[in-house]
Amino acid sequence: MSAHGPMPPSAWIFPVLAVLLFAAATTLGFTFTPSPAGLVFAAILLVILFGTVFAAVHHAEVIAERIGEPYGTLLLTLAVTVIEVALIATIMLGEKPVPALARDTVFAVVMIVCNGLVGICILAGGLRYREQDFQVTGANLYLSVLIVLATITLILPNYTLTTPGPLYSAGQLGFVSVATIILYGVFLYTQTIRHRDYFIIESDGAGDDAAHTSNRTLMFSTALLLASLLAVVLLAKKFSLVVDAGAAAIGAPPAFAGILVALLILLPESVAAIAAARKNELQKSINLALGSSLATIGLTIPAVAIAAYALDKTLLLGLDQREVVLLVMTFFISMLTFGTGRTNILFGLVHLLVFAVFVFMVFVP
Repeated sequence: MSAHGPMPPSAWIFPVLAVLLFAAATTLGFTFTPSPAGLVFAAILLVILFGTVFAAVHHAEVIAERIGEPYGTLLLTLAVTVIEVALIATIMLGEKPVPALARDTVFAVVMIVCNGLVGICILAGGLRYREQDFQVTGANLYLSVLIVLATITLILPNYTLTTPGPLYSAGQLGFVSVATIILYGVFLYTQTIRHRDYFIIESDGAGDDAAHTSNRTLMFSTALLLASLLAVVLLAKKFSLVVDAGAAAIGAPPAFAGILVALLILLPESVAAIAAARKNELQKSINLALGSSLATIGLTIPAVAIAAYALDKTLLLGLDQREVVLLVMTFFISMLTFGTGRTNILFGLVHLLVFAVFVFMVFVP
């Protein structure tokens, strides 16, 4: 979607429909059941939900073209993380205890982004342009911070002695949360102020679009972006009920629901990242993909830790051995993929294969 064309009707219709659907379902007390009426509700919910997500993408792109890189991709990344934190906190507040939800969601996001999304972007760009360039220094900064954050939040809890099992004590969780926020904060300062040039490849005509986006359009898109994100948060809880019922019907494991919800959360960034790769803007794709992984760990884990402490809930963080192997392999491959500054279709295929292994192991552990 182009920022300087007329705003498509769907960009405001779907957010409005989403809020109306949520209000109607809540007022009528409608809950999903695997019946004909329930299936109709599920179909309407999915259409409106996906339409709202794409509306959010459009408004984020309008704002991004006005404010420029890397602020534009950062805006979309943070917006999606807000959705994720709200979703996890909402489900944690429910009656059913789900101590592993934050861990499963964060791990699913990292695997989907670093393997599925990165693989599709590199493959799509490679098929069209043979090779694509990006800033090695920027990619290395992403990876160095991501490896540290993932290790201290998803692997280290398995090896601490204060509390048995894959969890931190309250003191350890507090320390790790503060360390995570500090590291992510310094990374943002590096990305947006100190070393902006690490995350940008200047292209011909870059920044020309900003002049075409009027202040009125900018304000309208900002308001509708917030409305779209709120609508997605409201409907995602209803969506998770549909997913749970669907997973039960096909006999899928509990982690399956987490993966589907993670896919929904990541849809706006994924659409934007793949579109950028197809326009030979792989740098933007990398900023979106790796940035969302960082934001997921850097903001979600501390936020969920605070919620767990306030609600006196248990928070399982350590991955099992099979998942640790997949995570370490993902980081090792990523270092090789982003180590040269050029990509081709084989790199993309390797990442997609690891993603396929991850999905397969969820169903056949």
